[in-house]
Amino acid sequence: MAVNPTPGGNLNAVPAPVKQTLATNYLSFTGGNNDWSQQYLPDLYEAEVERYGDRSIASFLRMVGAEMPMTSDQIIWSEQGRLHLAYTGKLTIATGAVAEIDGNANNTHAIRVGQTVKLKGRTSNKVDTAYVSAVAADNKSLTLKRYSNVAFNTSGDTFTNDEICDIFVIGSEFAKATTGMTGAITPSFKSFTNKPIILKDKYEISGSDASQVGWVEITGEDGQSGYLWYLKAEGDTRTRFEDYLEMSMVEAKLAVANSGASTVTGIGGTEGLFAAITDRGHVTTGIDGNTAADDLADFDFILKKLDTQGAIEENMLFVNRDVALNIDDMLAAQNSYGTGGTSYGVFSNSEDMALNLGFSGFRRGSYDFYKTDWKYLNDITTGGAFTNIRGVVVPAGTSTVYDQTLGKNIKRPFLHVRYRASEADDRKMKSWTTGSVGGATTSDLDAMEVHYLSERCLVVQGANNFMLLN
Repeated sequence: MAVNPTPGGNLNAVPAPVKQTLATNYLSFTGGNNDWSQQYLPDLYEAEVERYGDRSIASFLRMVGAEMPMTSDQIIWSEQGRLHLAYTGKLTIATGAVAEIDGNANNTHAIRVGQTVKLKGRTSNKVDTAYVSAVAADNKSLTLKRYSNVAFNTSGDTFTNDEICDIFVIGSEFAKATTGMTGAITPSFKSFTNKPIILKDKYEISGSDASQVGWVEITGEDGQSGYLWYLKAEGDTRTRFEDYLEMSMVEAKLAVANSGASTVTGIGGTEGLFAAITDRGHVTTGIDGNTAADDLADFDFILKKLDTQGAIEENMLFVNRDVALNIDDMLAAQNSYGTGGTSYGVFSNSEDMALNLGFSGFRRGSYDFYKTDWKYLNDITTGGAFTNIRGVVVPAGTSTVYDQTLGKNIKRPFLHVRYRASEADDRKMKSWTTGSVGGATTSDLDAMEVHYLSERCLVVQGANNFMLLN
């Protein structure tokens, strides 16, 4: 049956994904406004038009991370706790007692008798230094004595009763001929875990379709070229699967107990980048599309957030188009493109290297930022279809953590992928062919099936140094 084109419409009414003789893409030159003689006249362009350029969005993890093998169903790592002691607590001004200390799940603390502290009332904004004269046996409260010759409730120089105070230890003081410090502090750490997920995909073509002639010349994202249309489709499937590998590591979530996904046997999810930052990092509305001056203030807010954490000096910004343009406008408004206004430190200070990777750098305060567009957030068929996440701040360099498997401290990139592998099977990116077409002789199926499989998870170390830009 011929499909007669609608006058002025698209001749290929229903294009086929592969070159096959179907009723839906067969054109008749004797119907409509066409004449039979036209079949001898058409100009045929054999080369496929790359109308979308490089369609792959996979690049983020290759830039900022690494890939390492694993042999178990779970990854466990530990991250150091804070070095100094800081708490919040409710101050009773009549006695100088601080209770309801917010230190951990048990509301206990590690401040000891003889230590000196600095405290600030959140309501009164009063700041002072005090001596710890007593600590409750259950470590849930302590008694303070001010160094100034006034009580906490002195008129005109007072804290507010039952106000929340921020407290941190600044040192200690002991009288002559006294015993040493009572008790000791055990360094704290936090343990985190993640699990891999198994990803699969498949490409299939029948033996009849694989033996058709009249292919279109193509080039693909995977580097293949020529006139083998069905291999072009296979290359697209492989590239799409590789994109899935990255998108899963970015967007995946762990299934909550008794949630819909968790009720499916063997399905538990994994913690992706966005979920890790939301849970353990920072989420900010900074760089929110306002004027250039406001954008600079937004950046200063980000700097202050980084100051409270690891203060990693070099950070990479992966942002969508709107944020990238806002940052360009901000920098242009500051006229900072002169000497000392641009930095490429993380790229061995090579401007060419930075620009070749799509990065441009600038320095604000004591921090270097390297900005690049993130195609994932611009492509309307991926993250660009949503506006809830407009960018991510990723620290450059490595972090030191305790590896439970190796039993020692190791340095690893803040962001890295762990894939399942052993001497028997490497599941980083497996592919194999089945059927009886294309050289495969594994079954009597008159088709070629190309299978893809990977088992992996993402490890986000030091997530407190990461930031999502919403």
